Amino acid sequence: MSGNGMTSHEPPVDFEPAGLPFAVLQHMADAAVEVVDCMREMHEVGSNPVNEVLRTGGDFTEWDHYPPGDVTDRTSGALYYFHAHAPGDREELDYGHFHIFMRDVTGRIDEGGQAGGPSHVIAIGMNELGMPVRLFTTNRWVTDETWRDADRVAALLVQFAMDNDAPSRVLNRWVAAMLKLFGPQIERLLIERDHAIAQWRERHPSADVLEDRDLEVTSSLSIDLQGHVAWLDRQMDVAGGRIAEA
Repeated sequence: MSGNGMTSHEPPVDFEPAGLPFAVLQHMADAAVEVVDCMREMHEVGSNPVNEVLRTGGDFTEWDHYPPGDVTDRTSGALYYFHAHAPGDREELDYGHFHIFMRDVTGRIDEGGQAGGPSHVIAIGMNELGMPVRLFTTNRWVTDETWRDADRVAALLVQFAMDNDAPSRVLNRWVAAMLKLFGPQIERLLIERDHAIAQWRERHPSADVLEDRDLEVTSSLSIDLQGHVAWLDRQMDVAGGRIAEA
């Protein structure tokens, strides 16, 4: 799987969901605790998510996948890797990205006649301090994925699990918790991805849109971990008040 420059032809998504059920907010809040605990655990040993994934890969080379061979979970179908672009190919704050995938381990035949191939769920853009700063989706050619529509990818994402120690258990916990903490945002970005593909197809009817190198990033959302946790706390207070009044 490969990726190139990060040129986007779609406006960034500005999205904080309102009115989420309390159970969903509680699920996100539990994930927030896990994300913060993992970041603290890494910080205590002078590390961060980027350092964790790079430390087992030998000399750092731009564009290479880290760790070599990617991180996979055969039971859930989860897969991820990190890579960094050359400085001239980076967005302003991006140092590199965690690319998250899911396979369909049920053996179901998907679009294109493939069974179980990995679909790109989301990329987490990281800055040079090892902090997450952006979520984005990409066109099919960027990662050579098995294309599935947003609903199907979101359904697979619910099964994400990474129960192993490579490259480190704390990093795998962090990745899994980030997907839960930003679950509603990721689902929205996938919907926006499909919308961008549909619009591009209308504007370029003779092109194979999924292979069109002029369309790379299909939806994007800047994130602030601390701000998102504060927003989540406020939403929990509002939802708790609704329950108390019922």
